[in-house]
Amino acid sequence: MDGPRLTRRDALKIGVLGTAALAIPMTGTLSAKRASELAESRIPRPYTVPFRRPPILHPVGRDGGRDVYEITQQQVKREILPGVKTTVFTYNGTVPGPTIRVQRNRPIVVRQINKLPNKHPTLGYVPWTSTHLHGAPSLPQYDGYASDISLPGYYKDYVYDNLEPARTLWYHDHGVHHTAENVYMGLAGQYHVLDGRENVLGLPRGIYDVPVMISDAAFTASGELLFDSNGDSGHMGDVILVNGRPWPLMEVEPRKYRLRLHAATVGRGLTLRLTRGAFMTVVATEGGLVPLAQPVDRIKLGMAERYDVVVDFAPFAGQRVEMRNEGVDNSIDYDHTDKVMAFQVGTVVTDPANNALPQVLNPNSPVMVLREDQAVRTRNLEFHRQNGMWVINDHIWDDVVRSGFRKAIAAPAPGDIEIWKLSTSGGWFHPVHVHLTDFRILDRDGRSPQPYELGPKDTVYLGEGEDVRIIAEFGAVVTPPGQPEIRRTGRYMIHCHNVSHEDHDMMTQFWVGGEGAGPDPMTAAPPQPLPAPPIPPIV
Repeated sequence: MDGPRLTRRDALKIGVLGTAALAIPMTGTLSAKRASELAESRIPRPYTVPFRRPPILHPVGRDGGRDVYEITQQQVKREILPGVKTTVFTYNGTVPGPTIRVQRNRPIVVRQINKLPNKHPTLGYVPWTSTHLHGAPSLPQYDGYASDISLPGYYKDYVYDNLEPARTLWYHDHGVHHTAENVYMGLAGQYHVLDGRENVLGLPRGIYDVPVMISDAAFTASGELLFDSNGDSGHMGDVILVNGRPWPLMEVEPRKYRLRLHAATVGRGLTLRLTRGAFMTVVATEGGLVPLAQPVDRIKLGMAERYDVVVDFAPFAGQRVEMRNEGVDNSIDYDHTDKVMAFQVGTVVTDPANNALPQVLNPNSPVMVLREDQAVRTRNLEFHRQNGMWVINDHIWDDVVRSGFRKAIAAPAPGDIEIWKLSTSGGWFHPVHVHLTDFRILDRDGRSPQPYELGPKDTVYLGEGEDVRIIAEFGAVVTPPGQPEIRRTGRYMIHCHNVSHEDHDMMTQFWVGGEGAGPDPMTAAPPQPLPAPPIPPIV
C-alpha cells in the first residue's frame, strides 16, 4: 500500500517554512434552527436514546514493570445516530475512546498506533496524530507536542508516570493544524488517576462514578459528519452528544452520583444546570480535589474544562431531572442545543456505600496555597487577532516552527512561581490551556473567581474582553508523600482550546529551564514505523 502523501501545504506546516492560515471571525451570538443537512426525521428526539458509558481499557502486557496499554487509531463506521452509519476516527473502535483508569504513582505505557487512512475521507488532509494526555505533567517527549506527529503507518509509546494527585484527565489528538478535525472525528477519551484519599472521603465510586463527555456534531444528508469551522471561529453542531450518544437518558438510583463533567466540544462553550431545583456540588477541578466542596446551581465550561460534581438524586425519586445548557456568548444556538441529557430517577438504592459528601476535601492543595507575594515575576499574555490571525502576544505556532522550535514566549526556571495575566479583546472567548502545570485562578477582572473555579486548574475560561490572572509553580510535580521532589524542564505549549483557533494559529510554547533545557519533544522518543514489536504478555 502506498504511504501517506503530504501536500506541499501540509509539509510546510510541520517544516521550518510554515505560514499561518487566515481566520474570519464569527460576528456575535447567532441563533438558527439547525445545522445538519440530514432529514430531521432521522435525528432522534432528546432523551430517547439510552445513556452509555465508554468501555474501560485494560492492559495487554507489561514492560519493565509497567503495565502496557494498546490503542489503535482507526477509521470505522459507527451508529452515532440510531440507524445511521457515520464515518469516524476512533481509539480502539469506539467514540469516545475507552476510559483509562490507573492508580496514582503506578507508571504505564500507552502504545498509540496510527492506522488511519492516508487521506481524510472528505477534507483530504493526511491524518497525522500526536496524543496529548491533557492535564498530566508528562515529560516533553510524551506530552503530545503538536509537531511531534505520527503519520499513518507509525506508532509511538507514551510513558506516563501518574505521579499527579487523583484527577480527571483526558487524552486527545494534538496533531499540528488538524487537531480540530481529528478531535471532532472522535479522537478523545477520558483518563482517571485514582488514589486512596478519595476512597477515604466516601465519595461515590464504582457504578456511581460516571464519565460525562459532552460534544456536539452536525451531519450531512448521507449521515456523515459535517465540519464547518465558521471561518476558523470554531465548529458548532446542532446535535449534542454525551459519550457519543445524542441527548441520552440515564437511569439513576435515588442516591449520590459523581459526574465527571467534561466539555469535549471543538468550539462550543456550555453553561450547565439541572432542572427541578437540583444542584451540583463541585468536588474536583482539572487538577484534582478542591479544598472545600462548592455547591452551585450552574457551571460555565469552555472547551476542555472538566468539573467533577456530586449530584444527590435522592429528593427526586420517581422523577426525571434534565441537564440543560444555557449557552455562552458567541456560540451558535440551534433548536435543541439547550438540552444535554436527562436522568430518570428510580425508587430503589441497590448499594448505599460510598454515598458521602464531606465539605472539607483537600485543604492543603499545594496549588491552592500559592500566594501572590511568592511570585518572582508577572507576565502579560494577550490573546487577540492580528492581520486576520489568532495570536498570543503576536506569537503563532508557525513562528515556533520557523525558529527551529526554539522560540518561546516565556522561560521560567524550574520551581519559579509566576503570575500570568491573560487578556483578550474583541468578540471571542478563549479557553486557555497551559500544558505541564496546574494553576490557581487569582481573579477575573479584579473579582474573585467563580465558586466552581476554586480548585487547581489547567484550563481557564477567558471571556470576551476579560483579564484573568493565574499563578503557578513551573516545572514542579506534586508527588506523593515521602517521594523525592520532581522538576520538569523542557518545551511545553500554551494555546486556546477552541481547537480551530489553536490550529490557525493561537498556540505557542514556553521553555522551563530556558533554551536547551529538557528532552527534545520531537527527537527524544520519535514515532516508529509499523510493524511494532510485540508487547510482553502479562504474567
